Amino acid sequence: MVLAVHGGAGTALVRGETDPRTERAYREGLAAALRAGGDVLRRGGGSVAAVEAAVRVLEDDEMFNAGRGAVFTEDAGHELDASVMRGSDLAAGAVAGVRNVRNPVSAARLVMERTRHVLLAGEGADDFAARNGLPTVTQDYYWTQKRWDALLEAKKPGARGGGSAAGGEGKAAAVGGKAAGRGGRSAGRDEQAMGTVGAVAVDRARDLAAATSTGGLTNKMVGRVGDSPVIGAGTYARNDTAAVSATGQGEVFIRGAAAVTVSHLMEFRGLDVASAAYEVVVRRLAALGGLGGVIALDRDGVFDAPHSSEGMLHGYLTRDGEIVTKVFRDESPPDQ
Repeated sequence: MVLAVHGGAGTALVRGETDPRTERAYREGLAAALRAGGDVLRRGGGSVAAVEAAVRVLEDDEMFNAGRGAVFTEDAGHELDASVMRGSDLAAGAVAGVRNVRNPVSAARLVMERTRHVLLAGEGADDFAARNGLPTVTQDYYWTQKRWDALLEAKKPGARGGGSAAGGEGKAAAVGGKAAGRGGRSAGRDEQAMGTVGAVAVDRARDLAAATSTGGLTNKMVGRVGDSPVIGAGTYARNDTAAVSATGQGEVFIRGAAAVTVSHLMEFRGLDVASAAYEVVVRRLAALGGLGGVIALDRDGVFDAPHSSEGMLHGYLTRDGEIVTKVFRDESPPDQ
C-alpha cells in the first residue's frame, strides 16, 4: 500500500439495508480522496502533500464529519479540528476549534511549516489561516440538513449527551433510520454514525505522513477538543515505525495515547504494524471503554485497519494503482 484513508468508525453499513445512493456516495468519496493523494505521489510529491490532498477531498464531501458536513456543537455552531505529522523528522502541526477555515487540514500543515508551534486554537488559528491565504467560509458553509437533524435528535429529552446522536468521531450508535443518500433518509440504520476522516501515506523516499480531521461530536460542549488534533492521540507518524490516523471515542483515545502507542509498541517491543495496531485498538483502548479504530501504514507498505467498533469506513491505494474501498460490515468486520 502507498496510501490509505478512513471516513470514521461507528455503526456499520449493512448490505441489503443500505440504499445504493448511500453506498455509492461513500465509495466515491473515499475513492476520490485516494485518487487525489495518489496523484500527488505519482507526480513525485511527498507523503505530507499526499495526505493533505486526500483529507481535503474528504473535508469537502458532506458525507463525512469534517469541513463541509461537520456536526453541530451544543449551541448550533461548528468547531473543527485537524492535525498533520511528518515521519521523517517528527514535525507536526494542528488546529483546534476553528470556525471559518474551509480546509482545517491545510491550516494544520501551515502551522507545521510556518510557525514554531504545534497547535493553534480558536480565533488565533482562524486568523493565522486567513493571513496565510487559506480560503475562509462563514459558518453556514458547513451546514447540512442531516447534521442539523442529528443535533435535534441529540437534544431530545432522554438522549445521551454530546455525541449521542450519530456523526461524531465514530463515537455514536445509530439513532434509527435506514442509511440514505445525500438527498434523504429512510427507515433502518443511520449512516451519520460515521465521520472523522484521516489519511496515511508513504512516498518514493519512503517517508511517512499522517493527517486527521473532524467536526467532533454532535451536541458537544463549546470548546471541546477530541483526539484528532492531538499529536500522539489522533495522529502520529515516524519513519522507523508507522503512520497512524485514529477515529473513535476521542476522550479515551487521548487518555490511551492511541496513535503514538502503536509506534511505541513497534519501537520498544518489536511488534509489526498490524500487531501493534490491534493491541492498541482492540485490547488497550477497549479496556478503557473506548470504541473506534485506526489506519496504520509502515514504510514498507504494510497496512492494517483494526477497529473495535461495528464498522469503519476506509480504503487504500496500492503501488500499482488499485483502489479498494470498504463500507459494509461484512467487508470489514470488527476485530475481537
